[in-house]
Amino acid sequence: MPEELNPFKIAQEQLDKAAEIMNLDKATHALLREPKRTLIVTIPVKMDDGTTKVFTGFRVQYNDARGPTKGGIRFHPAETLDTVKALAAWMTWKCAVVDIPYGGGKGGVICNPKEMSQSELERLSRAYFSAISQIVGPEKDIPAPDVYTTPQMMAWMMDEFSKIKQYNAFGVITGKPLDVGGCKGRADATARGGMFVLREAAKHVNVPLKPNEENMHKPYGDLEATEDRIPKDNAVKVAIQGYGNAGQYAHLLVTRLFENAKVVAVSDSKGGVYYEEGLKYKEMRKIKKDTGSVTNFNKGKKITNKELLELDVDVLIPAALENQITGENADKIKAKIVLELANGPTTPEADKILHKKGVLVVPDFLANAGGVTTSYFEWVQNITGYYWDYEEVYEKLDKKMSKAFWDVIDTQKEFKSKDIETRTAAYIVSIRRVANAMKIRGWC
Repeated sequence: MPEELNPFKIAQEQLDKAAEIMNLDKATHALLREPKRTLIVTIPVKMDDGTTKVFTGFRVQYNDARGPTKGGIRFHPAETLDTVKALAAWMTWKCAVVDIPYGGGKGGVICNPKEMSQSELERLSRAYFSAISQIVGPEKDIPAPDVYTTPQMMAWMMDEFSKIKQYNAFGVITGKPLDVGGCKGRADATARGGMFVLREAAKHVNVPLKPNEENMHKPYGDLEATEDRIPKDNAVKVAIQGYGNAGQYAHLLVTRLFENAKVVAVSDSKGGVYYEEGLKYKEMRKIKKDTGSVTNFNKGKKITNKELLELDVDVLIPAALENQITGENADKIKAKIVLELANGPTTPEADKILHKKGVLVVPDFLANAGGVTTSYFEWVQNITGYYWDYEEVYEKLDKKMSKAFWDVIDTQKEFKSKDIETRTAAYIVSIRRVANAMKIRGWC
């Protein structure tokens, strides 16, 4: 992998930029540039055909100054140690920006889950967790699902750890099914947290979104049961790139939590559709489920993913892949707010262009932090044995996400003379919190 595309080098460069603006001392900066602990494990797994296959796995604990490390586990054929290290660094900043008492971690196994049976995946899940069991635990490191891992896999891993420890250790992992200590509201938490931030962002840049306060903390099941209503007048137009879980939940929530929001465009990997009158969530979800692509909507205009980004809308929600908004197309973005539900959809060059244009970019590690925040809530419920209803989860998530947004805006104002982007301001909020914990503990 060329150095300029190395994800860990990118993570270090992002840290370096914020550290320079903050005048961060050299010792603290040096400690924050490298993970505290890295474990590489070799995992033998008996396959269904009787052969034994050997897999390589990783667990990186980047920084635990603020609490146990937290981060997902990926099963992916192209997994690398540098990717895991970068993701662990970004988890450190994500946990800190929303002010939850965690550090950052990440894990992964080099494998192709699509080529494995359920029984093989169970054996790999258990073997991986057994291999890293000495460094994880409710007080040490709390993993979660990520790319190609599922709540069922988390249940197997939790069960394996419980067997090793000889007690039910529900708090060792989050993203579990409800029947074994999962958290209500976790399914839509990433998109829901993004909507809370969007509400605050709209206030900041005077986009006239009208929150539906009655719906704001309702369970997503209740919201799905309501009918689609398309506002006729003074609608705030929204475009969503990506129609997987995050994109679909974003479509549902933006049209239920705001009285005057209208989704005019959506896309998936095969392309997109634009319909000025407004796209109904239930109709688009059914088309996606039945046909495999939103492009089979028979009204409106077919568009490409690139064209969707450049539409004349108020809010753009990238919820698909990284590096979608670049130096080549950033000057064509017309949205007033870019809410990054995807990881890394905007390149550094594009960030600068959008900032100069006056576009408010809500950076990914703030916009999509609803997932890890709700995972924190799951852990709290596991270790206390007291479980909350949906409304309590959403109320607490709302409070966390809203405060995090204004913490970032206040920091951007603090460094007004340096004219920093919101992403850099978010980094400064996070790094400052982690650095303060390290100094108080006497690490540097």
